[in-house]
Amino acid sequence: MYLIGIDIGTSGTKSVIFDETGRALGSALSEYGMSSPKNGWAEQNPEDWWGGVAASVRGAIAKAGIDASGIAGVGLSGQMHGLVLLDENDEVVRPSIIWCDQRTAAEAAELTALVGAQRLLDITANPALTGFTAAKLLWVEKNEPDNFRRVKKIMLPKDYIRLRLTGEFATEVSDASGMQLMNVRERKFSPVMLDALNIKESMLGKMYESCEVTGRVTAKAAAETGLAAGTIVVGGAGDQAASAVGCGIVREGILSCTVGTSGVVFAHTDNMLLDPKGRVHTLCHAVPGKWHIMGVTQAAGMSFKWLRDSLFAAEVATAEELGVPANKLLDDIAARVPAGADRLVYLPYLMGERTPHLDSDARGAFIGLTPSHGKPEMLRAVLEGVVYSLRDCLEIIRGLGAEPENIIAAGGGANSKLWRQIMADCFGLPINVSATTEGGALGVAILAGVGAGIYKSVEDACASIIGVAGTTAPDASKKPVYDAGYAVYDAIYPALKDVYKSLASV
Repeated sequence: MYLIGIDIGTSGTKSVIFDETGRALGSALSEYGMSSPKNGWAEQNPEDWWGGVAASVRGAIAKAGIDASGIAGVGLSGQMHGLVLLDENDEVVRPSIIWCDQRTAAEAAELTALVGAQRLLDITANPALTGFTAAKLLWVEKNEPDNFRRVKKIMLPKDYIRLRLTGEFATEVSDASGMQLMNVRERKFSPVMLDALNIKESMLGKMYESCEVTGRVTAKAAAETGLAAGTIVVGGAGDQAASAVGCGIVREGILSCTVGTSGVVFAHTDNMLLDPKGRVHTLCHAVPGKWHIMGVTQAAGMSFKWLRDSLFAAEVATAEELGVPANKLLDDIAARVPAGADRLVYLPYLMGERTPHLDSDARGAFIGLTPSHGKPEMLRAVLEGVVYSLRDCLEIIRGLGAEPENIIAAGGGANSKLWRQIMADCFGLPINVSATTEGGALGVAILAGVGAGIYKSVEDACASIIGVAGTTAPDASKKPVYDAGYAVYDAIYPALKDVYKSLASV
């Protein structure tokens, strides 16, 4: 039997077919765009996600060379926090306001005032955040009242895909706990939060654990995707919990450090841990009855992509002519610059920042530029600045008692040998690389396998499937350099905080 993991991401949807041992048999990616109507805004058309799902599923099945009737279950992973609004005919009311959108600072403050800061933290395990779904909902109510009046269903991106696949209006705990509408400790929607936002629970999908069966593929969806009608679809998971399962982060002591569009340091917890300052997020894990804490860097891989696209077009073209990966060439360029980037420091706040600052007004910056600095130093500084931001996350998680035994690197950034080395040197810890490059898709395929009865539990599946491909050891001689660089980095945001607010009002 086979399993399929469908990962509905920010830049595209990737579908991967796995066998029961977790071996990838075929994958396909369908890309789409993101619009930014105003500075700090980010929106996508849910129909583009569905087109990406249909195309990538068909492509993965074709590449795997299998009969779709042999697929035992479907798992869905998705970008978190996005607001999808449907009317009474299940038509999309407006483009989805996605996770990295920063327009809702006033609404986050309003939500805090409505519920109370401490009560909000006690119930949802997080302070009001611009990226979370609840503040987006308030924004639509205030700024687009005609649209708000049409709303009958409030959904997350992957749960919109579930509706299209199965006809079922449902969600699951890991993704839904990032909406700021749940009692995270009790793993159910909170009447207090729903009352504060003046919405009915009937407007939200039925809640499941991540490996529970939520529905079956309809004949219509089968015709569009190539899946077999009747195939089960499990709850799935938000992208970070999915990636964590795919990396084996299903017990205490193992942390993951993911560098995708955003960056995340993620730790499994058997009991709910809460940061009283709200600097890191506490959410339900995709492992039934468990939780996780994570710190988030808004623009990790996004920072690298921005610099590559803005300044390194010629180098990328050269790499294409030589037939070598462009990112490998950029790695080699940055590696020629010594650790510390010649005292050039980068703040990766292109889309505001979550951990630890919770500041939607924060913006990216290079500090320390001199005439001696060029593109190589800027590139090295971006890689290091992202790692400093991830270290912010790691230090807070350690302070809550989640001390890592080892760290698994995941996401596209894990493919960079230099970036892994900078992580190891800055953290002072070995960085392991997962044997799979399909973390999120594999994670939800595992959840589908549990739902289909192929595996006894998520933990058992991970123990038998997940392996480590290699380890990057820290260079002790670099630790003092990065400790000094991190101390400088840590002092910059407080010095610029008021400047950011002034800039936002210009």
